[in-house]
Amino acid sequence: MFDFSREAILSILYALPAIFFCLSIHEFAHGYVAYKLGDPTARNLGRLTLNPVKHIDPFGIIALLFVRFGWAKPVPVNTRYFKKPKRDMALTALAGPLSNIISAFVFSFLYALVLRLYLNFLLSSPAFNEKTLVLWEAVISIVQNFVFINISLAVFNLIPIPPLDGSKILDIVLPTKVFLAYHKYEQYISMALMILLVATNVFSPFIRWATESIAEILFYIPQKVFLS
Repeated sequence: MFDFSREAILSILYALPAIFFCLSIHEFAHGYVAYKLGDPTARNLGRLTLNPVKHIDPFGIIALLFVRFGWAKPVPVNTRYFKKPKRDMALTALAGPLSNIISAFVFSFLYALVLRLYLNFLLSSPAFNEKTLVLWEAVISIVQNFVFINISLAVFNLIPIPPLDGSKILDIVLPTKVFLAYHKYEQYISMALMILLVATNVFSPFIRWATESIAEILFYIPQKVFLS
């Protein structure tokens, strides 16, 4: 059952800016790398942009908010433009998760800076009202979402099961016979994955562990700079 409490609604509102950004940078990165490797499809369709309107799938956003996994409109890629289709498709697929990890690292500095400013505020303000604290907590939560949603989106997409990016990265190391057999049943594997995710959340513990582990690594330098 969905939670429509005040806290749950605020949690959704705090997460939305990060969701729009993370999905947009992810799809933009796919299209940009494909374009650099010779495929103009994304550019011709107006997808080489960070404008979330071009990338967001409303149902994918709803699923992400309430079921904890979601999707954007996939950037179309035409491998016929690639000189080395398997390699270039793998690089195009890798670009999405990599863009999210880089974004998370950048936002980890902002998050650490906001925490430092918040601590300074608490120490320097003998009296402050509840509204000010709520505002600080909102800012911290919003910036934190930019870090963790970026990481979790990258981790999820690196799972080597179609239609996720990890399956396309895996293609580059598969022998030709295995590659052809693998993609022969790709549609059925994709359907099974979606059902499995909705019914069991089977990957949630792994995604949570990987996200927290990567966040700990990314926060190491920002913590040294702003919080030591």
